[in-house]
Amino acid sequence: MDSQYRALREQFSHDLVQVSVRVVLLLVVSYTCLTIFSPFASLMLWGLVLAVTLYPIHLSLTRRMGGKSGRAATLITLVGVIVLVVPMIGLGLSFTGHVTSVYEAHQAGTLALEPPTESVKQWPLVGERLYSVWLEASQDLPAALKHYQEPVGDAMRWMLNSVGSTLSTEGLFVGALIVAGIMMAYGESGSVAMSRIARTILGPNRGEDVYRLSTLTIRSVAMGVVGVALIQALILGVIFMIAGIPAAGVLALITLVIGIIQLPALILTIPVIAYLWGVGDGGTVFNSVMTVLIVLGGVSDGVLKPILLGRGVDVPMPVVLIGALGGMVAMGMIGLFLGAVILSVGYRLLMNWVDHETALQAQIAAELGADADAEATATQDVD
Repeated sequence: MDSQYRALREQFSHDLVQVSVRVVLLLVVSYTCLTIFSPFASLMLWGLVLAVTLYPIHLSLTRRMGGKSGRAATLITLVGVIVLVVPMIGLGLSFTGHVTSVYEAHQAGTLALEPPTESVKQWPLVGERLYSVWLEASQDLPAALKHYQEPVGDAMRWMLNSVGSTLSTEGLFVGALIVAGIMMAYGESGSVAMSRIARTILGPNRGEDVYRLSTLTIRSVAMGVVGVALIQALILGVIFMIAGIPAAGVLALITLVIGIIQLPALILTIPVIAYLWGVGDGGTVFNSVMTVLIVLGGVSDGVLKPILLGRGVDVPMPVVLIGALGGMVAMGMIGLFLGAVILSVGYRLLMNWVDHETALQAQIAAELGADADAEATATQDVD
């Protein structure tokens, strides 16, 4: 008996040491892998989001190209890079040209500013102050710049930081598009691998459901948040061009950013309307029509978002929206997608658990009822 007990203790100690060593090695390897992967995490996550979003287009192009998956992925990547890079180059050249002209005018002593119209005074909250500063700058711009040197310097620093951040983000998206192209080229095998991982972790049925829900949620957020913001930016950009608003393209880009971070477009449309009535040279009828169009364009996201957000996903639209907004606040722009996916998966797991418990309770109640009926029948037979 003692020898058996001693053998069991030795076997248990041996197994415990083996398990401990394996767990420690697993943690070390996992930590090392995460450390190595962390510099590329943002790039890979954005690449995955873009690949999942664009994959239906890739499949359609692959069929049209006779099954050439690599060529379809290359075409999508090239078009995406051109769409991202060409407007940025144009904006950069335009910005450089404006800065150069301002610098040359300053060197020549001809730098001046048009005086404001009297209607600027009628602008709410800032009209009087803006009119006086604008008028002072139009009368003696060098003296005004010297007088407001600190706020002008802060504004210039903010502008340079914004330009640097924009270029960094642009480079990230270009890199993510290239990564997405590679993922789409191997999309079929990658999809099978991800599905196998999900089934291994969560089980055959639930893993497949979670994998499908994650894919559909990413596409839903891309259409319901980014897609709606892009449509609204295009609508307002066209209206701004028709209305003769300066830098309509830049304002459309700002509208896109505002829409993605889920701020109301009124932040931009109200100053534009004020500019249209205060500085614009259009008549009353023209300004009235443009104002109505700008207001309609500014609220168009309220109509488009319920249609596109949550489409095809077996999760209520508010859950997807709350996940996207909360994820963005907690994790930045990538949180738009990660937050929506995590909250949607959590919601589905919760509802599956609730449905399972409800069905189990109903089954138990039915079995108890059947047993009670059987006992009643047996009692009647005895009587």
